Amino acid sequence: MKLDSKARRALRSAARFYAVQALFQMEASDSPIGTVLREFEDHRIGIEVEGEAWAEADISFFRKIVEAAVDRQAAVDQLTDRALVAKWPIARIDPTLRALFRAAGAELLTTERDARIILSEYVGLAGDFFPDSREQKFVNAVLDHMAREVRADEF
Repeated sequence: MKLDSKARRALRSAARFYAVQALFQMEASDSPIGTVLREFEDHRIGIEVEGEAWAEADISFFRKIVEAAVDRQAAVDQLTDRALVAKWPIARIDPTLRALFRAAGAELLTTERDARIILSEYVGLAGDFFPDSREQKFVNAVLDHMAREVRADEF
């Protein structure tokens, strides 16, 4: 069955959400990437728990983001540090924000997707994790700086 573009976008959006969660879990539990990927694929993505259905996701896109974030973590963290004010290096920010910046940065560095779409998606995800609009504004500012550095030709 072929998916329409709206369904494909929804699966990619869910993959981004799960990628942020997986990156957070890897850091919080010091678990290796393979363990976390298997846990998400086998026990979270698209399953039903106590009557609540978890969203389906594009598994290959989920894996690509997580793997790229791990493989390129040093470069992404440096990119993020340059976007943050000097007093707030990436090591000092909230671990969920750190995971979000790593996923977004990895996607900016390793995919051909439009930078503005990537920014929009991750700013929206910030709203899912942080209902206060301050975090969304912060995420937007940091990601905008990151995207302009690595994808200047798109702005």
